[in-house]
Amino acid sequence: MNAANIGVVGLAVMGSNLARNLASREGNTVAVYNRSREKTDLLVAEHPEAGFIPAFSYEEFAASLSKPRTAIIMVKAGRGTDAVIDELVKVFEPGDIIVDGGNAYFPDTIRREKAVRETGINFVGAGISGGEEGALNGPSIMPGGSDESWVTLGPILKSIAAVAEGEPCVTHIGHNGAGHFVKMVHNGIEYADMQLIAEAYDLIRRGTGKTPSEIADVFEEWNKGELESYLIEITAEVLRQNDAETGKPLVDVILDQAGAKGTGAWTVQTALSLGTPVSGIAEATFARSLSSHPEQRAVAATLPGPDEEFSVADADAFIEDVRQALFASKIIAYSQGFDEIRAGAAEYDWTIDLGAVSKIWRAGCIIRAQFLNRIADAYDEQADLPVLATSTYFAEALTRGQAAWRRVVVAATQAGIPSPAFSSSLAYYDGLRAERLPAALVQGQRDFFGAHTYKRIDKEGTFHTLWSGDRSEIEAVDTH
Repeated sequence: MNAANIGVVGLAVMGSNLARNLASREGNTVAVYNRSREKTDLLVAEHPEAGFIPAFSYEEFAASLSKPRTAIIMVKAGRGTDAVIDELVKVFEPGDIIVDGGNAYFPDTIRREKAVRETGINFVGAGISGGEEGALNGPSIMPGGSDESWVTLGPILKSIAAVAEGEPCVTHIGHNGAGHFVKMVHNGIEYADMQLIAEAYDLIRRGTGKTPSEIADVFEEWNKGELESYLIEITAEVLRQNDAETGKPLVDVILDQAGAKGTGAWTVQTALSLGTPVSGIAEATFARSLSSHPEQRAVAATLPGPDEEFSVADADAFIEDVRQALFASKIIAYSQGFDEIRAGAAEYDWTIDLGAVSKIWRAGCIIRAQFLNRIADAYDEQADLPVLATSTYFAEALTRGQAAWRRVVVAATQAGIPSPAFSSSLAYYDGLRAERLPAALVQGQRDFFGAHTYKRIDKEGTFHTLWSGDRSEIEAVDTH
């Protein structure tokens, strides 16, 4: 029996598709193992051309792999991942490589990498984006792990990754949990992007009275310009689809309760701990949460809203305003996401090339979009760019679009149409560019009730006011 250079553990749809992708690339021989033998037998029987080497125990699986043994785990994140790692550690040796390709929470990856490293085995947390189709035909891959593991793993992952402009959509993100951290933020940006598109659709439909099919034409046209992206493309397809049973637009038949798998919440929670605002991502995540509480929405339906029906006088002009507002808000979502990656890298001592991250998102992943090239250009020009939105291209786009952006948010507010991602992104933009923020008052309040101290604009040091009714005294506070 020939030895396999790569193995896959976990043969549900994602694992099976990834194994097939690996086997289809020249130079790869793939060992496969699943806890239930039926899935292994089925995969091997259905795809004899792949030349899989089936294993029916962890011992057989390890024996079928050439050294350094390399295995990709594709099981549900959580206890199942830990259980598989424990079994592989028993049969692997120092220098071998265990890769977790699931949607793991990055602190878990940091914990696992530390524990596995003590055995001499390399552990890699790899974010894999693109869903079932990407796993089969070419995903965007975000691996972390040691430099040693990348030497063996890099060529294998490059062989299966999506390709954009001749470059494979994979790069070594950084050590331990860096790969899963970046995948988490990718998913957070995805939440924001989807919510913004949904708000754009809602505003156009309510304001112009266009049908879903007519709005599909709008999105199809938008996909030919600066908004060109996978999500805009599929939005047009979703809006054009009619329900086979009722004949109604499918979007009108689908229950308006959006699901979430945790990565959006993780992105927001992590950003809070890092002190990095990601308001667009947060509002997109909260919008899904609100949609999932129909019992509250049913009770609140009696609350008053605007008296007048919403309609626009010039449909074409309004649609163009929405397009510009969508692009401006999208810029903010990506800018906030890259801010979080930069902050995470600083906190966890990772060296992450932000330009390289944007390049591997150009194909294979859900947020693939034309303007990712512009992000790469921005970081190529200034690697330590403090705010992505301030780079030349994006600053000019925001300048062009801000008037339309404001008109859309005002229209939505006056019409009583929820647009949390649009409005929060605009509020962030205005806060970012403000010369002075009301945080000075917040600091005064905090000092009054909790003696939290504050700093001054006219002298160095930390200060506290001895608040005493109508008379107060200020004292300098020694913080050393």
